[in-house]
Amino acid sequence: MNKDKNIKPVQGKLGVLLPGLGAVSTTFIAGVLAIRKGDAKPIGSLTQMGRIRLGKRTEGKNPLIKDFIDLPKLDDLVFGGWDIFEENCYEAAMKAGVLEKDLLNSVKDELEQIKPMKAVFSNDYIKLLNGPNVKTGENKWHLANQLREDIRNFKKENGCERLVMVWCGSTEVYIEKSDVHSTIEKFEEGLKNSDPNIAPSMMYAYAAICEGVPFANGAPNLSADIPALDDLAKKNVVPVAGKDYKTGQTLMKTILAPGFKARMLGLDGWFSTNILGNRDGEVLDDPASFKTKEVSKLSVLEQILQPDLYPDLYGKLYHKVRINYYPPRGDNKEGWDNIDISGWLGYPMQIKVDFLCRDSILAAPLVLDLVLFMDLASRAEMGGIQEWLSFYFKSPVCAPNLYPEHDIFIQLMKLKNTLRFLKDEDLITHLGLDYYYE
Repeated sequence: MNKDKNIKPVQGKLGVLLPGLGAVSTTFIAGVLAIRKGDAKPIGSLTQMGRIRLGKRTEGKNPLIKDFIDLPKLDDLVFGGWDIFEENCYEAAMKAGVLEKDLLNSVKDELEQIKPMKAVFSNDYIKLLNGPNVKTGENKWHLANQLREDIRNFKKENGCERLVMVWCGSTEVYIEKSDVHSTIEKFEEGLKNSDPNIAPSMMYAYAAICEGVPFANGAPNLSADIPALDDLAKKNVVPVAGKDYKTGQTLMKTILAPGFKARMLGLDGWFSTNILGNRDGEVLDDPASFKTKEVSKLSVLEQILQPDLYPDLYGKLYHKVRINYYPPRGDNKEGWDNIDISGWLGYPMQIKVDFLCRDSILAAPLVLDLVLFMDLASRAEMGGIQEWLSFYFKSPVCAPNLYPEHDIFIQLMKLKNTLRFLKDEDLITHLGLDYYYE
């Protein structure tokens, strides 16, 4: 990791490439366009509204993060992407039904100019969607190279200095790491042989890393989370991050569970069920895609609570997750949680949570932050896994010899301390030893 003096300055336009121009992507793009015009506020975005403490509490130094460290301005962002449907971003946003028509109409001209490139797609990996805007090729190697060409063309045609890619596509069927994922040589040979263990999201990640473009994964797919692409990212000094945006129900778990653990309250069971009706819900109606999501969501509590270290409190935890496709709700997801906890002497208590959330509204500011922070990491030559961005993900990727950190408060501390480190500021430990040793 490099210090402030070695971070390349922000210059020119930053291209934002989004595989999947559906509800999340169009909500993000339309929101940025509306914020540029002064019609809305970037609520939910740490880069735009968050502050960072510097030095001692008595010094009162709490600048906005965007003023503390050099990040691209929203006016410098240029948007593009791929989708299996041919609608432009205005049409796609209207179809998604997340944002009000008045807001979309205020940025209609700009949204209409953003049209999807043909996507790499196969029903072998997402079974319940079909669309006409799909690439063809003799093998997966050919398809991956078409994506690389798209990246180069977009950069040239839009006059971009740098690019970032953030996966906003659907959840693919569950795939486990295998031999073809072990080295870049085997992976590239697998592309040429159209190995079934190489999913479309992996081809996007491969294309991005080969072109020097940071890649963040907003779905629970393996994508860049395989040794071959991890090694390639380190070699090419390209940041990668993921996976699966931490938005509704899992966000609540990473807020509540650390509190239970901090107070040494027992946890006997946590039952979670969801209803949602957007494209993500439709995709997750397929059991193979749901398994990918389920693995991502189930990992959170075990890593936070550490039942091996606290067997009396969490050793018998029963954790169940359900997701149900319910079209009338559209993007307005509802998550119910029943939490059985125990207190002094083992006496039982219950907590009920009913979170009526807007999935894409919660995800859109995460996409913005990831775009800006991944570009920062690239300019600071921080290649490979960006664990400091675990704050944004349900299933954070980390080095093979580590376990992922899920506690959102620890994640935020790590993120802010990384920013302080990059600017050569003192890290905040909250020890306050000056009070005792004056």
